[in-house]
Amino acid sequence: MDLSGYTIGIGITGSFCTFDKVKIEIREMKQVFGDIVPIFSNSAASYDTRFGTAEKMREDIEEITGHKIIDTIMGAEPIGPKGYLDAMVIAPCTGNTLAKLANGITDSPVLMAAKAHLRNNKPLIISISTNDAMGINFKNIGLLMNMKNIYFVPFAQDDPVKKPNSLIANLKLIPDTIEMAMQGKQIEPVLV
Repeated sequence: MDLSGYTIGIGITGSFCTFDKVKIEIREMKQVFGDIVPIFSNSAASYDTRFGTAEKMREDIEEITGHKIIDTIMGAEPIGPKGYLDAMVIAPCTGNTLAKLANGITDSPVLMAAKAHLRNNKPLIISISTNDAMGINFKNIGLLMNMKNIYFVPFAQDDPVKKPNSLIANLKLIPDTIEMAMQGKQIEPVLV
């Protein structure tokens, strides 16, 4: 399947420890897909952490994608009526974002973009990265896995001994997951 003509939204939320890996994958995605449109959650857009500054992340993502970051709810809302995304990926998708998405809460630019995109019956791909996935958020994973047009990047426990509830997606499988989702299929196995 030729994916070079597709426009992919990339929603980035606050799993800051994965940001460097996400940047690598966005560079790879840029080689595969026609266009990458970046959307930041409020946390990703503004928090400086031990993993880097928000400003540096913004600069890097804008340089990689060639687009200004959508970082407001008002900026994300037109994604629905304009319908210009072929697929949207949330990578990394935190437990907070996962829970809000499962319960229809749209209080950040990424969540508004996801809601706006889903109204067009196009695929939303979740690349999970959360320490509470197999705890309080496990039910939200189940809810989202059973929703139309939502697909998951295959995931696994990242440290079963020290963080038994933590799950992280295999970021390298994002393009394959998108390709399958564009055909209406969940890539398998989803739990690795």
